[in-house]
Amino acid sequence: MLSVPLGRLVAFCSRRAIAVVLAFACLIAGATYASYALLGVTTDTGTMFSSSLDWKKRSDEMGRLFPQKQDQLVAVIDAALPEEAQQTALALAARLRDDHAHFNYVTTPQTDPYLVRNGLMFLDPRALERVLNTTITAQPFLSELAADPSGRGLFNALNLIAMGISQGQADLGPFHAALDGFATTLQRSVSGTPEPLSWERLLAGDLADLGGKYQFVVTQPKLDYDSFQPGGAASDAIRAAASSLPFVQSGRAHVHITGDTQIADEEFATVAEGMVAGLLGSLVLVTLWLILAVHTWRIIVPIIITLVSGLLLTTGFAAIVVGKLNLISVAFAILFVGIAVDFAIQFSVRFRAQALPDGSSPGLLDALEQTGNETGHQILVAAMATSAGFLAFTPTAFVGVAQLGLIAGFGMLFAFICTLTLLPALLRLFHPTSGHGKIGFVFARPIDVAIRHHRKPILGAFVVIALVGVALVPRLTFDADPLHTKNPRSEGMVTLGMLMSEPQYSPYTVDVLMPDLNQAAAMSDRLSDLPMVHDALWLGSLVPTDQKTKLPLIQDAANIMLPTLLVPNPKPAPDAGALRTAAAKTAAALGGVMDRLPADDPLRRIQSALAHLSQADDQRVLATNEALVRFLPMQLNMLRDMLQVKPVAIADVPAQLAHDYLLPDGRALVEVHPTREMKGNRALHTYVGEIQKVAPMAAGSAIDIVQSAATMVHAFVTAAGAAIVMIAIILAVALRKLLDTALVLAPLLLSALMTVILIIVVPEQLNFANIIALPLLLGVGVSFNIYFVMNWRAGIKLPLSSPTARAVLFSALTTGTAFGSLAASHHPGTASMGRLLLLSLACTLVATLIFVPALLPKRPIDEE
Repeated sequence: MLSVPLGRLVAFCSRRAIAVVLAFACLIAGATYASYALLGVTTDTGTMFSSSLDWKKRSDEMGRLFPQKQDQLVAVIDAALPEEAQQTALALAARLRDDHAHFNYVTTPQTDPYLVRNGLMFLDPRALERVLNTTITAQPFLSELAADPSGRGLFNALNLIAMGISQGQADLGPFHAALDGFATTLQRSVSGTPEPLSWERLLAGDLADLGGKYQFVVTQPKLDYDSFQPGGAASDAIRAAASSLPFVQSGRAHVHITGDTQIADEEFATVAEGMVAGLLGSLVLVTLWLILAVHTWRIIVPIIITLVSGLLLTTGFAAIVVGKLNLISVAFAILFVGIAVDFAIQFSVRFRAQALPDGSSPGLLDALEQTGNETGHQILVAAMATSAGFLAFTPTAFVGVAQLGLIAGFGMLFAFICTLTLLPALLRLFHPTSGHGKIGFVFARPIDVAIRHHRKPILGAFVVIALVGVALVPRLTFDADPLHTKNPRSEGMVTLGMLMSEPQYSPYTVDVLMPDLNQAAAMSDRLSDLPMVHDALWLGSLVPTDQKTKLPLIQDAANIMLPTLLVPNPKPAPDAGALRTAAAKTAAALGGVMDRLPADDPLRRIQSALAHLSQADDQRVLATNEALVRFLPMQLNMLRDMLQVKPVAIADVPAQLAHDYLLPDGRALVEVHPTREMKGNRALHTYVGEIQKVAPMAAGSAIDIVQSAATMVHAFVTAAGAAIVMIAIILAVALRKLLDTALVLAPLLLSALMTVILIIVVPEQLNFANIIALPLLLGVGVSFNIYFVMNWRAGIKLPLSSPTARAVLFSALTTGTAFGSLAASHHPGTASMGRLLLLSLACTLVATLIFVPALLPKRPIDEE
């Protein structure tokens, strides 16, 4: 019905080629300007889902109430010694606090004075008693250091140990590990390779790592969502500040950056890099396939110009209608190239095949008009069906794909318009030849005949394949964890992996907002009892428990320790001579008790090192002194503060800590952490399910992951159903026969079931990135099937040896090239999208080239 009008449109455009090209040049110039002026990219993942969803409303509300917990950039300090990590964190935070251009706030949570002062009370009673007993036993040693916090005081303290050994009163068993560490540090310093001594580990032993092995500087950067990396400037500021810190320069401390902002920045940078490289690579490889498909540059150049023109028009449309692309819709360019080139190939191959009944070549204008008559309505139906497959996703709550569907859906219409208007005009100007009637695959005639003769076994085999696919559908799983689609080698993800073993650093948190503190306490108790919950923190978690038991223990230790630790006027720092004298004295004292020490006793190594130190030059002696006592004053001050602790209550928690758990209106937050890493969907869903039974209105990252998965799956099921219905309606109107409509839809459904089989067998995990292969499967599949069915209606009996088969094959190759560029991306999500698209394309091609010829009703085969 539309073949003649469309053929006339092609003829009109080819006759007025220059005017058409100039008109498109103006349109493209306008689209390019709109793209430049209006089109942006946002990496704000909060815009990927509709704000009307209940779980999204709770998530957004939690972000509004606790903005300080959103968009964080975290510097993780990993150092050889805990003191080095702490001092690096403090120095880095001090520099970043002055950078108001890049940061809203900067904090070091582990060095908060309230938490440090009450550090002993946060220990359980048994561990507290152990550390206090060790400290009290070392009281004579520590009192000497408090009076003289230098190498001289340290060596004099060792004299006390020698005196105790000589009198048979020294039990050094509990201090063996500490003395061994001290001996190693002393030996290295004397040998000329000084390393600081960790007094925290020396005094606290394994308890020093209870708070974790890393220090953190938590920042909230000022983000620029118009940039490809909104937090990039802040990340650079952290790196610049860290590079000038002493322990970082010496290599003893390392600063790693992570946090949701860093991971999002890295993800989009990887995606954008892959998209640009993929688009350029696709255009190059598409050109190669076009050479093989049409053999002449006089057709290839018009196709490329048409393809680029359609892409620019689609980009301009996106700029005007959408404004900002997201992490999913940014893929529209490669997808456009992969699908839209099919229309141009179909037209061009059929144009090359045009010939008069006597085999001679028709005139160029006649050949173009006849090509429009033959292919115009086919391309129109294919474009409309493909567009419907995309547009079906526009109304869904998954905004990321809805936006892609809108852009790509209209992009297919632009591609159709360009193919039937601009391409004929360009072909007229480039003046290629037609009349190649045998441009189809002549070698495929025996395959055509074999498929027709064995159609029943072939159809039976495909029926079995379809039934297997139906049986495997329930085994499909959806991995909604966004961490699994990110580059595991990026700095943010590597750093996050370092922290994942500690529950308090888990990214799978759940937040529950309660009306007041009393209800928050009750909710914390209930959640803490759940099997997969490690802890449920609330404001009261910042108040030590069992204070009535712990305070007397600390007070008893304070009564013994403080009188000797609180020294008003410590001795001044010694010079090198005084240090040598002290070292010689202690070496002599220890030398007098060597016969009472075991062969492996660390005091033997200490005595030897001190003897050598007493003969060393000033520079080495002073360097040794610095290494031994650099962190001693800090540790002594911390010990004094912790021994002077007093009872604390919720009211004593500082405001800067309390505001993470308590709102001004009295509502209180409970923050839940899992017991272990969430490996796999089942564990994550079980964890969230347990919590939601207790707290149905919970929010947080774990809830967002599970609920977003449900939203995505629902969106795709709904949209796929709507797409199939719309495609069926379009086919019914265009083909006007139920049988013909079924002949197009049957291979489409078969290819979908074959894709299911490959997903299970390969395997290829479905995720939020690659699930968009579904609408592409519908679009590509319906196009190929329409061409074959409509050609069959036109009387073609040997589909595989026809020019259409050649066009379909090279369309598939060009489409596969575009999808393959995605599969080669360094971004796991984008790569998985490309792999799944290739799998679905392969299934579509098998269904089109084997199932469709077998499915078409038999006709007598004559020479064509």
